[in-house]
Amino acid sequence: MEKIINNTCKIYIDEGYRNFQKCLCEACNINTIEELNETYDAYFVICDYNTYNHQLHQIMKHLKGKYIYEYIINPGEDSKSLEDYEKIINYCKKVNLSRKSLVIALGGGVVGDLAGFVAATYMRGIDVVQMPTTLLAQVDSSIGGKTGINLGNSKNIIGAFHQPKITYINVDALKTLPEEEYISGMAEVIKYAFIDKNIFEENSEFIDFLLENHEEILDRKTSALLKIVETCAKIKADVVNKDEKEGGLRKILNLGHTFGHGIEKLCHLSHGKAVAIGMNMAFKLSLQKELIDKNYYNQFLDLCNKFHLPTTFIYDNEQEVFNIMKNDKKNSFNKMNLVLPIAKGKVQVFDNIEDEIILQIIKECQNA
Repeated sequence: MEKIINNTCKIYIDEGYRNFQKCLCEACNINTIEELNETYDAYFVICDYNTYNHQLHQIMKHLKGKYIYEYIINPGEDSKSLEDYEKIINYCKKVNLSRKSLVIALGGGVVGDLAGFVAATYMRGIDVVQMPTTLLAQVDSSIGGKTGINLGNSKNIIGAFHQPKITYINVDALKTLPEEEYISGMAEVIKYAFIDKNIFEENSEFIDFLLENHEEILDRKTSALLKIVETCAKIKADVVNKDEKEGGLRKILNLGHTFGHGIEKLCHLSHGKAVAIGMNMAFKLSLQKELIDKNYYNQFLDLCNKFHLPTTFIYDNEQEVFNIMKNDKKNSFNKMNLVLPIAKGKVQVFDNIEDEIILQIIKECQNA
């Protein structure tokens, strides 16, 4: 088991659930399950139907508590709604969860965002554990305390920063994922390969690792899964520790996301696929601005090709994509913040890119 612990994050990476309560005890500075049951009067597990079918029974074997409640949501972004949030809060009231209860978010990014927001707001905030089961959630969304729900076309417009007590990652859960969902998560892994030198000054080798070991990663070999999850988690934890509320450095984690959110909503693509396309737009823009060379761009394209990720999309109205980008919650002072590659493993945030150039880049990746 690997541990990544700093002042903000406590992350445990394992190959099962058997050590979960031991890790929770450590995070709570106690020694026994009996003491843990004096700390938390109930466990409230929120998952979706996919996780219910593949993971819930496994965690239940290792969860010993006074009271354990379950709440199951439908898979997909539509569950991150005010309606579903209200239903869960009403259920919390019905079963008398208290400020001494613990929410466990068992699932992917949707479950983590929604369950985290429930924990952040129920009785003005109770503890939550993030237990991610998708690749995207394990390497990214479960770490750092971002929670939220959607409103119309605005993704995560309602939310809060609420750090989990721990993030407990079981890489074996990735072996139960549908192929398409696993591949989608690789977009976030690739993202980390192109930002890691912003965090660690030593030579960036993660890009090379992904290129050289793509078959083992696609085959979901345990050693490969542990390597990619630990590498990404270390980068994310370090970023969050330095900039918890996204005042500066944390913005680099949005590589591909501002471009991608519009595509994700309008084209009904998975988050990972939309981010891959968004990163391609960012790379194209950097190439046009001569911030990077063609060889570096080709390296990005090679990674997307090896992991079967798209770099273009089909949609008829580039202005609609642009309009969603303009309304992205990460923008400020009426300026669009775009994260662009500037060197191997390094990115920078720009807020001075002309609208016409952004529209041109969208067109180049549209219906290509």
